[in-house]
Amino acid sequence: MQPADRQTQTSSQTGRQTGPQGQTRARTGAALRPAGFRKAIPPALYLAGLAPAAWAFWLGARNQLGADPVRTFEHILGLWAFRFLLASLAVTPLRALSGINLVRYRRMLGLLAFAYAVMHVAAYIGLDLRFDFAILYRDLTKRPFLIFGMLALVTLLPLAATSNTISIRALGRNWRRLHRLVYVALVAACVHFLMAFKTWHMDALVYVGIGAMLLALRLAATLWRAARRA
Repeated sequence: MQPADRQTQTSSQTGRQTGPQGQTRARTGAALRPAGFRKAIPPALYLAGLAPAAWAFWLGARNQLGADPVRTFEHILGLWAFRFLLASLAVTPLRALSGINLVRYRRMLGLLAFAYAVMHVAAYIGLDLRFDFAILYRDLTKRPFLIFGMLALVTLLPLAATSNTISIRALGRNWRRLHRLVYVALVAACVHFLMAFKTWHMDALVYVGIGAMLLALRLAATLWRAARRA
């Protein structure tokens, strides 16, 4: 049997189309499946990123957050804000040192950090202070760790507001300059996190150490680029 005959017989037995139309459909289907899968990734990751907040709320509603549920709830939200902030800043050095490219998820991580920071402050104002803004004003003028925490949130606000394609195009090069404020937010968050504990806490030291390492890597990269231009 000739090769052409074998191909015809195989096609007739399996019921597949091997002509140009069948090949086009196959290629189109293969192209659409990955595209649809990629579009489903961001919503799924946002839902996964918000899962800790939902779980903490569920535990709080069932009175399973310990002796001081409000403080525990606030701590969980603040901790995840700090984690996502560190994760967003780790994307670039991770790519440079290991070749793992997660740049497409950096914006998402930054927005999740901002969302948790907002929930953290909202829980403090709503659950802890019961919307007593006189106490809030007093705290923000007399308690340094709260001042640094609010500074981190305020710094993240314009970054979250401009984390979209329209802002990137409108701001041009100024967009990169603006988003360097994320390192100001990181320093403020590190100080806030350290001062939130009455004593030295190992977990706080670990997270702040990671933040310091990311700052050092950023500084080293800046100095290296400056040396190459010189």
